[in-house]
Amino acid sequence: MSKEPEVSVVMPCLNEEEALGLCIRKIKKVFEREGIDGEIVVVDNGSTDRSLEIAKSEGVVSLIQHKRGYGAAYLKGFKESRGKYIIMADSDNSYDFYDIPKFLKALRDGYDMTMGSRFKGHMKKGAMSWSHRYIGNPILSGMCRLFFGTRLSDIHCGMRGLSRQAYKKMKLKTPGMEFATEMVFSALMRNLKIGEIPIDYHPRKGESKLNPVYDAWRHVRFMLFYCPLWLYFIPGAMGLGIGTAVSVLLLKGPFLFLGRPWDIHVMVFASMLSILSYQVINLGVYAHTFGIRHGLLRYDRITLFCQRMFTLEKGLLLGGIIFLVGFIMIIAIVAEWFVKDFGSLYRMRESILSMTMIVIGLQTIFSSFFISLLFVEKTENASIE
Repeated sequence: MSKEPEVSVVMPCLNEEEALGLCIRKIKKVFEREGIDGEIVVVDNGSTDRSLEIAKSEGVVSLIQHKRGYGAAYLKGFKESRGKYIIMADSDNSYDFYDIPKFLKALRDGYDMTMGSRFKGHMKKGAMSWSHRYIGNPILSGMCRLFFGTRLSDIHCGMRGLSRQAYKKMKLKTPGMEFATEMVFSALMRNLKIGEIPIDYHPRKGESKLNPVYDAWRHVRFMLFYCPLWLYFIPGAMGLGIGTAVSVLLLKGPFLFLGRPWDIHVMVFASMLSILSYQVINLGVYAHTFGIRHGLLRYDRITLFCQRMFTLEKGLLLGGIIFLVGFIMIIAIVAEWFVKDFGSLYRMRESILSMTMIVIGLQTIFSSFFISLLFVEKTENASIE
């Protein structure tokens, strides 16, 4: 077996005959000029033009990935490449391969992953549409910084470097464009050392394969899946707070808001909002617990505190108290109705509040059982007798 190269440059390819040959020759020139022991890996992802033929004629490692997708192509290339370090970039000539030494130096200096930053470097005219430059990328990168607590300026830059060890630790899986976000998330979750390098960004050669709306949604979807705080807890807490506040205010009677009277009908909707929001919070707890138990999310201080404080018995006690208060209120209302010989009874507000408490109490009881089940430790040779 031949000696393993120091670096593998991996490029996905889908109908890039206009630029692929130029990219390969640039990389070869960098290897020769810098004395880098490297290999070039081109992963064809279903090209119908001469891309694969060009790759083979240039004498580089040519792979075929039948499963379509940005991430699928890279996963194939990463797995089959042999270098100690991996440099990834698109094969459309939008990235400057003369920047490879910068990435390689950072990796040699101990960084686990290096990210290119088009916004800190020089973006050539026409390289990125105004909607991507000033709307799409800033929003998606801002969401990632907010959700995952990173300061990276260009989350979706396609030119990156990573060590072979980092790649193995990251356990990447996603086949689509969200692969770029998954790389950042996986590196952050495993506390890998990430660097950022300003790079030049050029207009691509050939037709773009991006679907702006769908690909953006895939990034957002991935971030929400792996950030229960923003998908469940914050919306749930806001809804529960608003619903509870409105219900308590209306318990005393109707009031004017924005020049209009708020009364029983609004209280019914507030009760529904409280119940729904509380259920959303419970779903967030389930999702977060499941993610931690399966290594998809990492422990944080809040989770550790809640895990230490929470027990099934405490959850049952809390749910039982909430349920009991609501149930006693219902009994009192029914008793008053009985005393009045089942005549007119003006206890609608109290009835709404008591039923809300009964539902939330029951939710707490059953959720406590389910959360406890999620935290049950796996045991070898477990059996049901």
